[in-house]
Amino acid sequence: MGRHTASDRRRTRSPVLLLSLLLVGAVAAWFGVGFVVDRLRASGCDSVTELNVVAAEDIMPSVAQVGRKVAQDTAACYTVNVTSRKSATAVESLAVSDGTDRPDVWIPESTLWLQRAQELGAWNTPVTGTSIANSPVVLAVADAAAAELGWPDSSLSWAQLIGPDAVALTAGFADPARDPVGVSVLFGLRELVRGAADPAAAGAEVMRRLSRNTVAEQSDLFGRLPGGAWTAEPLTVFPTSENAVLRHNAQQEGQPLVAVYANPAVPSLDYPFVVLPQTPPDVRDTAKRFLTRLMTQESSELLADAGFRTPDGKALRDRSQNKRTTAAPLTPLPAPEAGQVAQALNSWASVNLSGRLQVLLDVSGSMNEEVPGTGATRMRFTTEAAAEGLKLLKSTTKLGMWLFSTKLDGDKDYTVLLPVRPVSEQLSGGAVDRLRGVKAVPNGSTALYDTILAAYQDGRKSWEPGRINAVVVLTDGKDDNASDITRDQLLAELAKLQDPQRPLPLIGIGIGPDVDQGELKTIAEATAGQAFLAADPSQIGKVFYAALSRMVCQPPACQPGAGAG
Repeated sequence: MGRHTASDRRRTRSPVLLLSLLLVGAVAAWFGVGFVVDRLRASGCDSVTELNVVAAEDIMPSVAQVGRKVAQDTAACYTVNVTSRKSATAVESLAVSDGTDRPDVWIPESTLWLQRAQELGAWNTPVTGTSIANSPVVLAVADAAAAELGWPDSSLSWAQLIGPDAVALTAGFADPARDPVGVSVLFGLRELVRGAADPAAAGAEVMRRLSRNTVAEQSDLFGRLPGGAWTAEPLTVFPTSENAVLRHNAQQEGQPLVAVYANPAVPSLDYPFVVLPQTPPDVRDTAKRFLTRLMTQESSELLADAGFRTPDGKALRDRSQNKRTTAAPLTPLPAPEAGQVAQALNSWASVNLSGRLQVLLDVSGSMNEEVPGTGATRMRFTTEAAAEGLKLLKSTTKLGMWLFSTKLDGDKDYTVLLPVRPVSEQLSGGAVDRLRGVKAVPNGSTALYDTILAAYQDGRKSWEPGRINAVVVLTDGKDDNASDITRDQLLAELAKLQDPQRPLPLIGIGIGPDVDQGELKTIAEATAGQAFLAADPSQIGKVFYAALSRMVCQPPACQPGAGAG
């Protein structure tokens, strides 16, 4: 008998395997069709509508549980597909599509996210929705720290924990530019400093104290509690939601937390149910039916089991046995108006010094020129300075970088090297290595005007409250007629884009002797910005750092208009 090799046996089995897979697929398809047909026959439905819902991470499991109950109701004639997504990511995808399918319904943690979506350009996104649950914003205090302050024999207050005369606790804070809990705290701080001799100065001092341990994500705060893996100074107090405290304590892992409530109240997380504008009419009707289902007593009890209150602030479950929380009714405040939020976030930005920076890096051919006596090119010195400068920024600052010359992306004179992300994500994602790998384009020209205008328009559209927004351009030359617009046209367009309530300065950094410093200064000043010059490219590092420090330094500590040149 002949000897069969392994490959012979695989060839022998492959037709059998293929037929088996086809048979399994056919049977599965038959049963799937049969299930749908049986359901339609049993319910009398002409069709079954699918409703796609994206919900905030904390409430998603409860919403999905209600959706599963809908699936068990043969008379419902619809199914619900619930997925979880961070609200900050959902906002960005509504403003600029990220390629994912848009849901029919969105349930973020707070109405503030709806306002944010409109500000970023999703103009037809509703700014209000129907609240399906509520969770008060509280200060979470490590159990041991609370005991040292006399709790539970004496009550704790926000003034005692984070006010101007607060006790010496290490406070953490989630960046209010990315987290509605932080926004609520800013409104609470106004009440805490109202009686101070100088409320503005007292408020600034409290915000500076909170900014020392500001993180991008609220979940990062829980990882810094005493007894955890965090090796630096642990946090003993930070703002979060009542629901987050309940879930943390129920897990019985790490330091238990005491929830301290604001008095007077601050805006709560209100979990608005919003039908998005592109949703077809028939699916809109289905969304209304699902909303009605979420508002039933049965669904409210499911949400209560997960630690949520009713939309009017009542707790349906007696949690008195959990001494670290209360179930007292709390009347929710309406979400603050967009203008009030912007004002609070601008105050935060002035002391927190987190920014949103769009950096433009010249990669035209002249950047390949060697700096005399160094053996390195202008490009090398510039990318090293930018890479080191990235490490100087606060981890919560958001930064993006474009490379520009001519025709780098089709007809565009620029291409994206780093999409706008928090510096912490840029550093962990290899941004420094990508920067150091940038090369100049041989014989590339300098389309300076086109690139500045495109970046400024993008920065205006993506302007974020709570941050120092700026456009930064690093170039070793001037526009060499490579742009489609003239300097006068650029200045005219920049003038149209100015908004005193939403400042967006352009910071120009010239590199080497070929820069037209007067032109760069004129363009920068058209946006209330500044221009800096590194005549010796080997000194670009010092100039870049000086520009960064002035960019994130606000009056009266830094006076505008000084230091250009």
